[in-house]
Amino acid sequence: MAHHSLKATKETVHFGGFSSDLKPALTVHSGDTIAVETFSGLNIYDQAPPAFVPPEFLDICQHLAAERRVGGGPHLLTGPIWVEGAEPGDVLEVKLHSVTPRLSIGFNAIRPGWGALTERFGEGHLRFIPLDLENSTAEFPEGSGIKIPIRPFFGILGVATAGTRNSIPPGAYGGNIDNPELQAGSRLFLPVFLPGALFSIGDGHAAQGDGEVCGTAIETSMNGTIELTLRKNMPLSSPIAETPSDILTTGFAETLDDAFQAALHSMVDVLSKLTGITETEAYCLCSLAANFRITQVVNSPQKGVHGLFPRALLPPQIRLLEM
Repeated sequence: MAHHSLKATKETVHFGGFSSDLKPALTVHSGDTIAVETFSGLNIYDQAPPAFVPPEFLDICQHLAAERRVGGGPHLLTGPIWVEGAEPGDVLEVKLHSVTPRLSIGFNAIRPGWGALTERFGEGHLRFIPLDLENSTAEFPEGSGIKIPIRPFFGILGVATAGTRNSIPPGAYGGNIDNPELQAGSRLFLPVFLPGALFSIGDGHAAQGDGEVCGTAIETSMNGTIELTLRKNMPLSSPIAETPSDILTTGFAETLDDAFQAALHSMVDVLSKLTGITETEAYCLCSLAANFRITQVVNSPQKGVHGLFPRALLPPQIRLLEM
């Protein structure tokens, strides 16, 4: 298997969404690993301190071509990556070997009309937050003594679908999942919709609470090493994942009730297929041992809920690949 390096440049990133028309930034084979760079904050770079805008990011902000601006969203993504042999109906496994903040600074923003409490907090608000990478903490507000643990992850991991779509709402294709459980050591499984899969990654988060209620996390540029593997016999209709501690299912819908039901349906299906127990037994097992959390409430029009089932409760040989 080969190892690749994908730098974030104006030729290898795209802004605002996903598109089947984008020229791939890299071509890989199943099982290859990629050291990938990402930047965040293109739409606020001109308000940022110099530490947030290294020269290579400034070049992207000032010279990104119009054809690599798609979808109308606020996210800068690296990719797409073409995976040789990927076909609709396949599953793309994304293994996260490492996730590391690229800069010692991030930002948090409230945007008018965006967030969980838009009537109470209707004005725009932007703050840049230093990251203490040595101690893996971020103090917020500065001088408060409140130290937030840094738990870096990529908010967006997704594949393209036909046409063009905005980067904000997540879905069966993954995309703006914004799930802080997807730390290094996790594996995410995404349905493939187009030849080559056209996988893109970005939206680095240094820290985020479940819900992401004000609309953003500590957004920052992020580097990582990922491994992309095709799974040809793994029927899947929505993203699922395996973290170092849990089996994880996702649900996306316009209401939290519907998102929760989608995550629960997926968990029942996964547990039944993995263990051989009946769907009724899996449903009861979810009531006994699964936990469901609000992923995010701000990626309109799709809210997110994820389910977690402890891997420690399952026989040690059981893994998602055995579905």
